Amino acid sequence: MVHQNPVLRFFLFVCTLYVSSSSIPWPPKENYFDQTLDHFNFQARNLTFKQRYLYEDKWFKPNGPIFFYCGNEGGIDSFWNNTGLIFELAPSFNAFVLFAEHRYYGKSLPFNTSFQQPYIQYLSIDQALADYAYLIEGIKSTFNMTRSLVVAFGGSYGGMLAAYMRAKYPHIIKGALASSAPVRWVAGEGNFHDFFESVTKDYRDADPKCSEKIKNAFNLAVQLSQKPDIGYKQLSNDLQLCKPIQNDFEFYWVLKWARNAFVMMAMLDYPYKASFMASLPANPVNVSCKNALAVTDLIPTLREAVGVFYNSSQSLPCFDYKTQFIECADITGCGLGSDSLAWDFQSCTEMNLHDDSDSTTNDMFVSLPLTKQQVTSYCQRRWGVTPAFNQLSTFYGDNNCLVIAMLTY
Repeated sequence: MVHQNPVLRFFLFVCTLYVSSSSIPWPPKENYFDQTLDHFNFQARNLTFKQRYLYEDKWFKPNGPIFFYCGNEGGIDSFWNNTGLIFELAPSFNAFVLFAEHRYYGKSLPFNTSFQQPYIQYLSIDQALADYAYLIEGIKSTFNMTRSLVVAFGGSYGGMLAAYMRAKYPHIIKGALASSAPVRWVAGEGNFHDFFESVTKDYRDADPKCSEKIKNAFNLAVQLSQKPDIGYKQLSNDLQLCKPIQNDFEFYWVLKWARNAFVMMAMLDYPYKASFMASLPANPVNVSCKNALAVTDLIPTLREAVGVFYNSSQSLPCFDYKTQFIECADITGCGLGSDSLAWDFQSCTEMNLHDDSDSTTNDMFVSLPLTKQQVTSYCQRRWGVTPAFNQLSTFYGDNNCLVIAMLTY
């Protein structure tokens, strides 16, 4: 059977594609689009900001498609450098490649480095989706591509945006590939603790002895904390912390700091060296497990394992956990720098990135719950906002997105 639908042919091709390491064009072609600050306030429509976008048009032929990457929580150049699939596909489809930077991230800063209220109030998913819709239409006009179909791409949060673009703007987006898009979790429709169980599974798959040893190390850390006078000293020494743990608050900070490293390595577990969010070796989960199993004592196990993420250069004499991990409204962490401020605000408004459950037999971490009440209190204090926990499920649902959008997970 020959499929006449060009979008369906595209997805069938993707299903049979073997993605190899390819040459990603560098440096990318860069430009800025005059973007409306507030798409939903007619009185303020004369306020604009410069939205950055990257593109490559060398493969494009008339009526070829536009492969549109929905930028997520970071500078768009990082996603350009780590999304090889698009560049594998583009030559075969004579596609125009377009990467859009998300407002308030990278260089697309409406108020430069001002991330406080009232300047940050224009950061929302709906505003970002509208940005993308207007940018696509603008690029189509500029490059004379008015008849080109658009396929949205995205990973993680960007994958959510790709799905939402297909659902909200189906006349613009004809298909979407959403990789590892946590649509249900972030909308509050699933059990978020499954995330930590999935991280544990990565380590268990690398070596069952690895996840078990890490779990035992976390449990021993909790036991040592019950005798803080001697326990905190031992933990500080064995973990090689720059400043010793002084109290329970700092102890739990250290636990979250350690958990964050395992989470990030699982999310960035590429089979090749990468500098996406961190400088990591190929297969960082395997490397982390190898380091963990190479030492005998349990607390040094944690030190050697998380060092793959926090000390990839092996040049740090100690770990400054308070600067390497900052707690926020996202239980998995918000990162560092200005991008972390924007993500924290988003986590305080529309996202469900909390987990009030205790640890289970299926995960290697100790219980570090973050409840709705704790998130609400934090967000009101930090940003002066109250989270709208039901907003994404109400606006976009779950099954509706998956049916309307052609998605690949």
